[in-house]
Amino acid sequence: MKRIIPEIFIENCKDALEFYKEVFGGEIKNVQLADGKPMFKGLEGKIIHSELHINDDCIMYLVDILGDNHKRQNGSLVLELENEEEINRLYSALSKNGSVQFELQKTFWGAYHAVVTDLYGNTWGLNYSAN
Repeated sequence: MKRIIPEIFIENCKDALEFYKEVFGGEIKNVQLADGKPMFKGLEGKIIHSELHINDDCIMYLVDILGDNHKRQNGSLVLELENEEEINRLYSALSKNGSVQFELQKTFWGAYHAVVTDLYGNTWGLNYSAN
C-alpha cells in the first residue's frame, strides 16, 4: 500500500476547505464543481471533489454531501504530529467552536494526546510521541 487518503463528505465544503487550509496549511487543488455535469444536475455549486495537499504525504479529499447517496460518515482521523508546538496549535484551532472529547494531556503510553470534534463534526485524534 502506498498511502491512505481520507475522503470527507461534509456540509458546506467550500468553507470547510478554507477552514482546514487555515488549520493545517497546505494548498487547495483540483476543486471540481457539479456545474455542467449531467449526472449532477440540480447540484450546481456543490463541490464533487477537492484536495487539500498539506504536504507530499498528507492529502485530504473533501466533498459536499450530495443528498442521501453521501451521508455523513462517523469515524475519526488520528494525526501523528511532529512536536509539542504543532499539537498545541492544532488542538486550539480544531477545538475552537468545536468540542473537546479528551483534554490534551500526557498519557500513560508516553505521548501527548487529545481528541476533539471540530465545528464541522469531524473528530480528530491528535498524538505526539515525545520519544
